[in-house]
Amino acid sequence: MSGIGASPKGDLPFVDEFEISSQSSTRLWRCESPFYERVIGMVDKNKKIFITSREAKDLQPNYFLRNLSDNTDKALTAFPHPYPQMKGLYKEMLTYKRNDGVDLSATIYLPSGRKPGDGPLPLLVWAYPREFKTSKAASQVVGSPHRFSRISPTSPLVMLSYGYAVLMGATMPIIGEGDSEPNDRFVQQLVSSAQAAVDLMVEKNITTRDQVAIGGHSYGAFMTANLLSHSDIFQAGIARSGAYNRSLTPFGFQSEQRTFWEAPEIYFAMSPFMHAHKVNEPILLIHGEVDNNSGTFPVQSKRYYHALKGHGATTRLVMLPHESHGYRARESIMHMLWETASWLDKYVKKDQKD
Repeated sequence: MSGIGASPKGDLPFVDEFEISSQSSTRLWRCESPFYERVIGMVDKNKKIFITSREAKDLQPNYFLRNLSDNTDKALTAFPHPYPQMKGLYKEMLTYKRNDGVDLSATIYLPSGRKPGDGPLPLLVWAYPREFKTSKAASQVVGSPHRFSRISPTSPLVMLSYGYAVLMGATMPIIGEGDSEPNDRFVQQLVSSAQAAVDLMVEKNITTRDQVAIGGHSYGAFMTANLLSHSDIFQAGIARSGAYNRSLTPFGFQSEQRTFWEAPEIYFAMSPFMHAHKVNEPILLIHGEVDNNSGTFPVQSKRYYHALKGHGATTRLVMLPHESHGYRARESIMHMLWETASWLDKYVKKDQKD
């Protein structure tokens, strides 16, 4: 048996031997810091030989042949660092509490050569809300501080090269215990989680309160718009491929199973479109022109943009031709990154403000 091995210190993958007759298990192996190592496949179950993928903060994942019989391992591959110019990034997994006692977690990244004590930087917070039925489930530590700092083409970690600190995966749990549903207090819990994250970053001198941006993709874009509508925590927002009018998803969305007609007040309260007049921070909207993802058709961004402009908000709508919910063409990705960096430089970087 193998699993990711969730723990208070993050994920620690393991291999167990399970005895069917006694219904008992014996721990054979578990990964140890400073590596993140997980099982890929079994080679010989009798000799306890299997293939793993091992990685660390600055070590590209590589495959190893691990033999538990003699406690040895042998490297099978030697893939080099894919972007050595960004080697040496500072990475730390953090845990902190929301004002209602719920445990939260996130991973802070700083540009190569920077450390937390080097002074504040402009900060981009990137997140994606998730629903839970218990506080215990919501408080789980997610991920591992030892994972390789992989940077995909659309990853917000690219902003590290522009001099930004990036808080990745800041947990935004939406909890509904007992008879209540998670979304009954969506806005309040969202704002509380965001406030806790920014308070921590200011306390650690990673940033200052006047140079923090919020961003997200899909439901993360929906989150971004809501935070700008219902709080003044952030100086700007980046919203990619989002849904902003929940009446356009009337038969449920995410984990919300009630229909619009069963809970119209919830759909109204959660829709940034209905609160467009409250947005007083710059928000950049990016969307694929042929997004066929259920609930995030391009009309969502177009109508939200019109609502924002109608109320005098500072906003920009970028439609990427031929792109769906994610962006794949080199031209689209490069343009998206340019738009993002330009927006943050203009509205978030402290030394460039008027």
